Amino acid sequence: MSVLSQSTISKKISFSGIGIHTGKKANINILPSSPNSGIIFKRTDLKENNIIIPNFENVSDATLCTTISNEWGVKVSTVEHLMGAFLGLGIDNAIVEIDSQEVPILDGSAKEFVKILNETGLKNSDIPIKIIKINNHVELKENNKYISIDKSNTTLEIDFEINYDDQFIQNQKNKVNVFEDNLTDIFNSRTFCLYNDIEKLKKLGLGLGGSLENAIVVKDNKILNDNGLRNKKEFVNHKILDCMGDLYLVGYRIIGSLHCKYGGHSLTNKLLRKVFSDNRNYSLIEIKGKNLPHSLINNRHTLKSIA
Repeated sequence: MSVLSQSTISKKISFSGIGIHTGKKANINILPSSPNSGIIFKRTDLKENNIIIPNFENVSDATLCTTISNEWGVKVSTVEHLMGAFLGLGIDNAIVEIDSQEVPILDGSAKEFVKILNETGLKNSDIPIKIIKINNHVELKENNKYISIDKSNTTLEIDFEINYDDQFIQNQKNKVNVFEDNLTDIFNSRTFCLYNDIEKLKKLGLGLGGSLENAIVVKDNKILNDNGLRNKKEFVNHKILDCMGDLYLVGYRIIGSLHCKYGGHSLTNKLLRKVFSDNRNYSLIEIKGKNLPHSLINNRHTLKSIA
């Protein structure tokens, strides 16, 4: 089978955990799916109107996580880490069954998702992959926040910068090539918050399942987690993971160069809506034969191919 063909997982996998914002337990099954079906979420706790498509136009809330909804108001929240794992590992099609509103946070990163998906492996089809190629520069500014995307010849680049008053986090920058770089540090980087913000979150009904087991907590210019950071740029690397997941809500891999300064879920979603408001900004390309540059397929070797 060609690595340029669409892939799904080889068999059903299951896991459980709590939602970081709802605090409620969720059980998830990820099932193989047919070519051209994309990623589909299904709320198994509901008997009807329970299919939610993870599309940027279906994002109903982007406050501290990405929430997608269908036309009946049925929601699934905190989809970004799982979607980031799907993008980074080259999974085109899958059905995600979930019996609650929020995807489990697990350890606060995509590490466990990647481990589970790696263990099951990929099953390739004979249907070519499709990609979105950015044609024009598109940008968006909100006060001191900035995000843009521009064309790239062969890959998806994410250049991200964060800045916090807290002296432990401060200013961090990192740039990754999603289809060429080793993404281990990105996948392993956990969500984080300032200790002083915890009560504010809970008053908003958020962070109810948060703990030192699933988030980095920063207090008085140090982290409260016993084992420290997993990598030197874990804070900005987690933002890149979030961005990967949010970008995969276009339904295809993107070939483009993204730059973000002080942004997050909301700004990324607004950028996508602006890009796709004008069909001159992008092209949908089906890859046939061996037309695709080698850089785009490097990361597809992370999972074992199963004929």
